[in-house]
Amino acid sequence: MSSKDWLEKDFYQILGVSRDASTNDIKKAYRKLARELHPDRNPGDREAEERFKAVSEAYQVLSDEKRRKEYDELRSLFGSGAFRRGARTGAAPGGFDPSDLFGGLGDRFGGPSFSDLFSSIFSGGTTTRRGPSRGRDVETEVTLEFTDAVKGVTLPLTLRAPGVCDHCEGSGARPGTQPTLCPRCAGTGLVTHNQGAFSFSEPCRQCQGVGTVVTDKCPECRGTGGVTKTRRINVRIPPGVADGQRIRLAGRGEPGERGGPPGDLYVLVRVKPHELFGRKDDHLTLTVPITFAEAVLGVDLRLPTLDGHVTLRVPPGTPSGRTLRARGKGVRRRDGSAGDLLVTVEVVVPEKVSEEARTALEAFTAATGPAPRFHLERAATKGAKDG
Repeated sequence: MSSKDWLEKDFYQILGVSRDASTNDIKKAYRKLARELHPDRNPGDREAEERFKAVSEAYQVLSDEKRRKEYDELRSLFGSGAFRRGARTGAAPGGFDPSDLFGGLGDRFGGPSFSDLFSSIFSGGTTTRRGPSRGRDVETEVTLEFTDAVKGVTLPLTLRAPGVCDHCEGSGARPGTQPTLCPRCAGTGLVTHNQGAFSFSEPCRQCQGVGTVVTDKCPECRGTGGVTKTRRINVRIPPGVADGQRIRLAGRGEPGERGGPPGDLYVLVRVKPHELFGRKDDHLTLTVPITFAEAVLGVDLRLPTLDGHVTLRVPPGTPSGRTLRARGKGVRRRDGSAGDLLVTVEVVVPEKVSEEARTALEAFTAATGPAPRFHLERAATKGAKDG
């Protein structure tokens, strides 16, 4: 991303959000636009492809708190006129050099270098043409079965994104020819303008800041050096991934420009619900029905797990709703340990009983007596007196 992008592009407007939008609002806006503009849904639509790139670029800055803060501060400073061009090159009035204040901050947060930005605005045109730049990050979405998310899985992904033209190897020139030096900027990629006592430089419009022009264009990419490619890659989803988690795959995004490093690929994971199991952090959850007699007398339950079966002892006198634990039968963690299987027992009360069962229950009630309710009666009596 060039330094001028931070001054000229309104990333909030690109995403259609307000300047005080929350991180969650920014994420929702990005996902909606990314789905609408994705090259897979708009094959051959160059305008949609460019907007998709712009939306991704805006999201990279605004989704990162540090980069967003730097972006807001920089645009606020220039928007308010806090810095004006001074009488001498590279300095504000009074000899103050803005690059001394901001030098290095942009590099640290992944944005444009502030020293480069100020020098491009205030300098006398000594800046050289742009060098290699990092490729854009790419985001895609996959939907996993519950078991695959818990155990991990390797998936084949098909991505459509801009890539280097194989026909011209990214030069943009017809094979057998080479780009020529730009006659306007003499290969620097910048054009210097003098205005009174100072001068400033801007990217050359004839070569778009590259420093070279293509006279005999490649028939495959029409001189751009890039084409929309379909890539097929295998992605390893680690065990224990959760619904909504984003996985970063370094260097699997778009190729860099002019020999720069590629961007990263982010995989947004969606997990389908399981018919039996739920999930709570690194634990699996399971609800099991038991009879009244099993709750009173206790029972050994043979329960399913994702790896087989386990026997769990329900002790006598277990009330409905109690959660028991089968250790180590949950989600595998990165350190090799595992969460637990949390089993909640629910006592099932039958709607209809046979005469034989009714007789047995009446005999049980007569033998054990009714449940103690004196505390309820005492509380009701106390409430009546207080009233």
